[in-house]
Amino acid sequence: MPAALADASRRARRSLVLMVACVLLIGLVVPWFANAYWIKTLTSSLALSVAAAGVALLYGQLGLVSLCQYALLGAGGWVALRAGHGLGWPFELSVLAGGLLSCVVGMLAGLPALRLKGLYLALVTMMMAGGFQVVINVTGFPDGGAGWLGRVFGSERLMMPRPALALSDAAYFRYVAVWLAAVLALIELHRRTRAGRSWALIRRGEAAAVAAGVNILRYQTWAFGLAGFCAGVAGALLAGGVGQLDGRAFTAGESVMLFALTVVGGVYHWAGALIAGLLLRAVPALLTDFGVNGYLAMIFFGVALLHALITAPSGIAGQLAGAFDAVRARFSSSKDKDAAS
Repeated sequence: MPAALADASRRARRSLVLMVACVLLIGLVVPWFANAYWIKTLTSSLALSVAAAGVALLYGQLGLVSLCQYALLGAGGWVALRAGHGLGWPFELSVLAGGLLSCVVGMLAGLPALRLKGLYLALVTMMMAGGFQVVINVTGFPDGGAGWLGRVFGSERLMMPRPALALSDAAYFRYVAVWLAAVLALIELHRRTRAGRSWALIRRGEAAAVAAGVNILRYQTWAFGLAGFCAGVAGALLAGGVGQLDGRAFTAGESVMLFALTVVGGVYHWAGALIAGLLLRAVPALLTDFGVNGYLAMIFFGVALLHALITAPSGIAGQLAGAFDAVRARFSSSKDKDAAS
């Protein structure tokens, strides 16, 4: 038994290192081949992948549907902009401040999950997203002005400065890739600790979890807080990429789209978050490049969601991982046959 546990631990470490290496390799290689437009588009995709990782955590580990994650993304972006403009904090501190604020708000948003599940929880969290949409359309995002809201009136809006080590678009793409790798590693480490085991028990049944000594309040709040942190970091990274955020982009419908495409990408594999980010930003941009209205992507996404829910619950990432495992198993069996002969 100890040998089996040691072998499982080695496999877990190997997969974690492979995941981080893949994301960092993407960050290193893509700027060599992409033009300025696509670097900016893919930077937004990577930032949204951070938020998608939080959505995948809630749905994949606990079976909970939260439709306010894009609003938490906006809240994190607001705090990062305010800290960067008003307090002059370093970019990394602004990102962490946005993540921590969204973490706290995410915990509060997760309290209804103690009593509500399924459709009812989805409706409540979507109403929260709608409330944020109303508030942010009135207040707007900070842009270097005075006062608590930090708004500029009658003069040019200020852009949020990027970190000194990532001033160019290519460097900032790599910078966001490092953040994505760190967030994915954080989530994977949670899944392999007591928190992950507790989440698995809660998903199986709250009665069984309580019987096993799991504190439902603590671990559900923990999951919502971690997902909120991911969303807040994503919002701050988006703000750093474009220098500013527009309140009109943070509609309740965007939270629904984020959840839907995370399911399509796959909530049980780390690559699902990466695929979700690409679907959210890269696919509409690609259609526009081909002269097709980018809004037609909504139709494709709807069909893809139906396919995922009906025939492929593991999503695109799960299907690709399954195909890779099948090829590897066939290759290994052929090698064994050759060795035996």
